[in-house]
Amino acid sequence: MRPVLEAFSAEGLTPEHGFTAAARDEARLTNDALSRGFRHIVAVGGDGTWSNVADALLKAGVRDAALGLVPAGTGCDLAKSLGIPSRDLGRCARIVRAGRTRRIDVGRIEDRHFLNVAGFGIDIAVIEDSWNVRYLGGNLLYLYCALRQVYSFPGFGVEIQADAGPAVREQLMLLAIANGRVFGGGFHIAPRADLCDGQLDGMAFRNMGLARRLGIMGKLLRGTHESAPEVVASRASRYRLRFDAPPAYETDGEWNRARSGELLVESLPAALAVLAPA
Repeated sequence: MRPVLEAFSAEGLTPEHGFTAAARDEARLTNDALSRGFRHIVAVGGDGTWSNVADALLKAGVRDAALGLVPAGTGCDLAKSLGIPSRDLGRCARIVRAGRTRRIDVGRIEDRHFLNVAGFGIDIAVIEDSWNVRYLGGNLLYLYCALRQVYSFPGFGVEIQADAGPAVREQLMLLAIANGRVFGGGFHIAPRADLCDGQLDGMAFRNMGLARRLGIMGKLLRGTHESAPEVVASRASRYRLRFDAPPAYETDGEWNRARSGELLVESLPAALAVLAPA
């Protein structure tokens, strides 16, 4: 934290700060700051941290509060979509000092908000696999576990309905409902996603053999996967999903277990103000 505070001090800022002491402790710190009148809440961390702070801001209903981002986590994928640098604390401090806000869309699933991506299938299997790998960290950990799951993940069935369109049953390897463009530390999951269009980009990857899976992984890194016959891309303001049983899913890298086999994933247009470059 000291380098962050020094960078802010160099810009003439003297922020009060606190530390999380337990999982999802961000809500306690955010609500405390809001109750004391703070309206610029800067979160140092990655996508999970930012998502948890945003969730608290939205549930508090304080319309004039803005979220600032200082990348210091594993993926920091939302920052890539917003043009916030990942290794320049001085520039991050200048973005906060400038105070320019941009209103972005937010995704909602069950009672959780997400900023970047909600994922099902191999995505959640990679997260669960990473809990058992102690000798790697950062983006390398995610890539390593993703390659392991490419070999072993069996696939899953789901019925997908986008807006008022027809419900379609699919056998998938991965389903990502994306608000941002990048996830997993560098996979360009939704190259055409826009944080301000009021829509979510659905990327459904049909189950496929090992050779095709490896090929799709390469295309994901380059953002060229939409042309593959196994990939079904869509755009909608809401998705209704029906699984055979309540699935595990991730929101911005945070593991969740659904309460029901039927889920509604929807976009909340311009719901959150973020401190971002002009």
